[in-house]
Amino acid sequence: MNRPRVFAIDGIIPVVDPSSYVHPSAVLIGDVIVGPGCYVGPCASLRGDFGRLILERGVNVQDTCVMHGFPGSDTIVAEDGHIGHGAVLHGCRIGRNALVGMNAVIMDNVVVGESSIIAACAFVRAGMDVPPRSLVAGVPAKVMRRLSEQEMAWKVEGTLTYQELTQRSLATLVETEALSAVEPDRKRFDLPGVQPLIELRKQTPGSDRQ
Repeated sequence: MNRPRVFAIDGIIPVVDPSSYVHPSAVLIGDVIVGPGCYVGPCASLRGDFGRLILERGVNVQDTCVMHGFPGSDTIVAEDGHIGHGAVLHGCRIGRNALVGMNAVIMDNVVVGESSIIAACAFVRAGMDVPPRSLVAGVPAKVMRRLSEQEMAWKVEGTLTYQELTQRSLATLVETEALSAVEPDRKRFDLPGVQPLIELRKQTPGSDRQ
């Protein structure tokens, strides 16, 4: 199996729990601690050359995400945190079971409360304190409302899917050569129940909508 790109600086070496999966194109530098059962996606950059970066149990940090922080700071994603494609986390704390949407930016000293959702492309200004179970959106971001039960259940299912992806990647993901043509009866992934929230709402009349 290919190994992730891991670099020591000033004698500080990243730590990756053996039960976690870090893609070979991801880069980990210095004071990075990846806890058990985490997933770190392709081209993610966890640059712990100033502050400490911590992923607690079951976190996923998806492709092209960036984590960094000022000296003396800890940038933390708490247990079951879910960081969507292209998000940037800088010197902040993401609470347990919270979700940061695609291309969102979370600035210094932000505290995202437990089980909150930061919408895609939101800009969360420095020092903002996000209450638990809140939906946050906009530029600059504002608390929009409390999350519905349906949204909370969808978030939990999505995170479980990424925790399963950790196991799938450890067991089967290998570098290989591309095929030159599509095979007859090409296989598809069988992941029942994994769908966008908008599709789930269509199936549930009267469900809460933004």
